[in-house]
Amino acid sequence: MEEGSSAGSGGSGGSDSSTSGSGGAQQRELERMAEVLVTGEQLRLRLHEEKVIKDRRHHLKTYPNCFVAKELIDWLIEHKEASDRETAIKLMQKLADRGIIHHVCDEHKEFKDVKLFYRFRKDDGTFPLDNEVKAFMRGQRLYEKLMSPENTLLQPREEEGVKYERTFMASEFLDWLVQEGEATTRKEAEQLCHRLMEHGIIQHVSNKHPFVDSNLLYQFRMNFRRRRRLMELLNEKSPSSQETHDSPFCLRKQSHDNRKSTSFMSVSPSKEIKIVSAVRRSSMSSCGSSGYFSSSPTLSSSPPVLCNPKSVLKRPVTSEELLTPGAPYARKTFTIVGDAVGWGFVVRGSKPCHIQAVDPSGPAAAAGMKVCQFVVSVNGLNVLHVDYRTVSNLILTGPRTIVMEVMEELEC
Repeated sequence: MEEGSSAGSGGSGGSDSSTSGSGGAQQRELERMAEVLVTGEQLRLRLHEEKVIKDRRHHLKTYPNCFVAKELIDWLIEHKEASDRETAIKLMQKLADRGIIHHVCDEHKEFKDVKLFYRFRKDDGTFPLDNEVKAFMRGQRLYEKLMSPENTLLQPREEEGVKYERTFMASEFLDWLVQEGEATTRKEAEQLCHRLMEHGIIQHVSNKHPFVDSNLLYQFRMNFRRRRRLMELLNEKSPSSQETHDSPFCLRKQSHDNRKSTSFMSVSPSKEIKIVSAVRRSSMSSCGSSGYFSSSPTLSSSPPVLCNPKSVLKRPVTSEELLTPGAPYARKTFTIVGDAVGWGFVVRGSKPCHIQAVDPSGPAAAAGMKVCQFVVSVNGLNVLHVDYRTVSNLILTGPRTIVMEVMEELEC
């Protein structure tokens, strides 16, 4: 979701600037709220998976689905979600302030580094469902259904000579909503789309049109599956202003000067974390043949930007070189089970593709994936002679569990 101006506002020349300013502030607040909700939900699912959230007893009373504050802070530091206890407390306080977590007896408004029981409100049914939250949760559910392997509604399409990724046609989307039972009539489906647009869940691909039952193209403004880092909660700016949709595995860009650069966190073969910077561009003219740009404009009226850092490869490598007998490369096979937010790696390059970045806390890293490995096959299909977009699409449209064969250069 973009924090910048919208091209769609150009037609209201007589509008009061203060009114448009307050509308922009309200939109940014909705965006921040949406990001906090997604971040909190992803954390909740992880804590359930690792049994940090469980039923606990105190003074002969059982408190279901709760966690111990002190233990959670230990967990956050151990999983590198916070650098120290003070930061961990601040992160959890953000979730408490947004009403996502609370003390089980509501006796402590502040999150404390002690042996107190806290719980996610979604686990006890006390989460406040105002109109904004209802619209967000509805949008998230629709997004997950559309992203299922058997659904083909989201497709790359062109409008006015520009190609956009993961778009849906308004008329087809309305048909789908009725077929799926999300709306009983076409009119009701259109009203739902208007609400989703008002709350910043969907938008016209170039921000030029409201939602209209037509052949116009629309997109979801945010990728609900992107793995969020808890540290993003401490960033007051709109966290997804530079998010792109050209890969379902994009890692979170770290916060730097938005005017000139972006950066990605990646894991080197030695497990060290490093930041790789990339200059932002407003043109696609110098993208070259390796596909290092996003053909999908960012989610406002701004032009497409360079969305990837410089290649992590020290030199170009061909498929023929990898397959040469005696070449210094070892084959490895990983079975990666995607979690609620994806697989946790970035694929880039072409013929062959390579692993550009790996989320240190994601499923791919847990399976042993590292940067600079070359992708040989995905679920048994050889991909040595295709580009990263094809590989990304194979994974995105396939099962949650993927089997990837890679080749890794042997150390001399």
